[in-house]
Amino acid sequence: MKICKLRTLKSLWTLKPPCRTFHGHPRLLVSDVHSQYESVRRGEQEIPKYFNFASDVLDKWSEIEKAGKRPTNSAFWWISGNGEEVKWSFEELGFLSRKVANVLTKVCGLQKGDRVILVLPRIPEWWLVNVACIRAGIVLIPGTSQLSAKDILYRLQASKAKCIITNDTLAPAVDSVASECQFLKNKLMVSKGSREGWLNFNELYKNQPADHSCVKTMIQDSMIIFFTSGTTGSPKMTEHSQGSLGFRPLLCERYWLDVAPSNIVWGITDTGWIVTSLTSVFDAWALGSCVFVHQLPQIESSVILNTLCTFPIDTMISAPTLYRMLVQTDLSSYKFMNLKHCMSGGEPLNPEVIDQWKSKTGLDIYEVYGQTEAGIICSISRGMKIKPGSMGKAAPPFDVQVVDKNANILPPGQQGEIAIRSKPVRPLGLFTEYVDNPKKTTESERGDFYITGDRATMDEDGYFWFIGRDDDIIISSGYRIGPFEVESALIEHPAVAETAVVSSPDPLRGEVVKAFVVLSDAFSSSDCESLARDLQEHVKKTTAPYKYPRKVEFVQELPKTITGKIKRNELRAKEWGQM
Repeated sequence: MKICKLRTLKSLWTLKPPCRTFHGHPRLLVSDVHSQYESVRRGEQEIPKYFNFASDVLDKWSEIEKAGKRPTNSAFWWISGNGEEVKWSFEELGFLSRKVANVLTKVCGLQKGDRVILVLPRIPEWWLVNVACIRAGIVLIPGTSQLSAKDILYRLQASKAKCIITNDTLAPAVDSVASECQFLKNKLMVSKGSREGWLNFNELYKNQPADHSCVKTMIQDSMIIFFTSGTTGSPKMTEHSQGSLGFRPLLCERYWLDVAPSNIVWGITDTGWIVTSLTSVFDAWALGSCVFVHQLPQIESSVILNTLCTFPIDTMISAPTLYRMLVQTDLSSYKFMNLKHCMSGGEPLNPEVIDQWKSKTGLDIYEVYGQTEAGIICSISRGMKIKPGSMGKAAPPFDVQVVDKNANILPPGQQGEIAIRSKPVRPLGLFTEYVDNPKKTTESERGDFYITGDRATMDEDGYFWFIGRDDDIIISSGYRIGPFEVESALIEHPAVAETAVVSSPDPLRGEVVKAFVVLSDAFSSSDCESLARDLQEHVKKTTAPYKYPRKVEFVQELPKTITGKIKRNELRAKEWGQM
């Protein structure tokens, strides 16, 4: 009898998994789920009208398990780092997620199309809520655990979410703003304890039945909304459908992840990012792989390396920051148990880091490039030639080009903007819209293309080479940070008369937030070092801590256009040595 332990529900249930004997080649097994869509891939049949990732993918893998046609490795494998461990098969994942779906629908009264904000660290409940929302047709809105009360307030008000699920760490921040959120009806806390005004997720979940009928969803129905930072204004709500995230990996054979049911995939990314949804939910599970998760309260090189040496992880995905950290370590004493495939995404990776990792481990790093709006746009897949510094080729089903300001396709070698062809047919994988913001949605298109806002060149072989952002977004350690958010926090401090925030080069994080600050008269004679620290602490308390300016420079004035707009591009160019 196998007892599957949920971190905070150690004796919740006992389920004897089916006796499974594996009868088949791992690569061929993918066709057991994909075969029903083979005619769609060949263009012989239209994309299906109805699709639900839970019933059409996860439950199908559960049936394959029962038939003994999948390797005996788990579908989900979580460790705390302190001895706690959770392992689920696809059948067990289905069993548990149906219980959570009943909490959301029967206890909270949520219906198809309602929105739920989910802010949890890397714990098993995050994955259960993901699958439960898909089953119930509830729109999930993930957020990083570093959100401040101000961030949470904005997200609750903008999304009109009826429910928020978080832990006891963030519950006080939610309580401080909940009275201003008229649409919020339910607060669920994942915790061993209790809190006034909150429903205890664990207690409710424990008593729910495991029978739940998956709702019928159309392929274009909203499934997830990500808040993504912009250069001006507050973060935008980027909507993805059942099709754009759930069906795309089924439609594209040898997609960027390129794994099979025998693989164990570790995505070392934040639960608020789309890359976690891709690597650790949709793409890995669409291909029947095992999703490995380490709670990782803090990212430490020794913990990462020891995990790779202890567990049979064969595929790892992370932001470049992690690789920059790891290559600074003496790797000679570490012997990875089963690591074969390493991927990096979120920001460009320095070629020298790729070379160091290769020389120290014998492993290549395969780069991918993507956005919240489109998932993976370019990638270097297994078997492709690696060109250090390149993001690879266009990822299916996208037609990716480099275009000029008039949306004309540029020839190889010429610098322009990275664009995805969106007309006459919008490709599956591209976001639906910026919710409640038709102006921004329209502005994201030019001619027949969706414009990413990034600049690059493409060589004769179709490889893309990243040059820089065409806007002011800062990507630091994989986090997207909009300058407006940081500037808004800084300007609240009485010492700040005016400020501009740009990216600044950093050897570890790729780039970091730098603030140029014009002081108010009352603080003009202050000690600069002390004041810089005060401003940094102020930003940490006002917004998510990862957004704080790691560099602060005090200036007499900011460069501006004739109409008074701050020339952030000039400041950024100075930082990056282009002036």
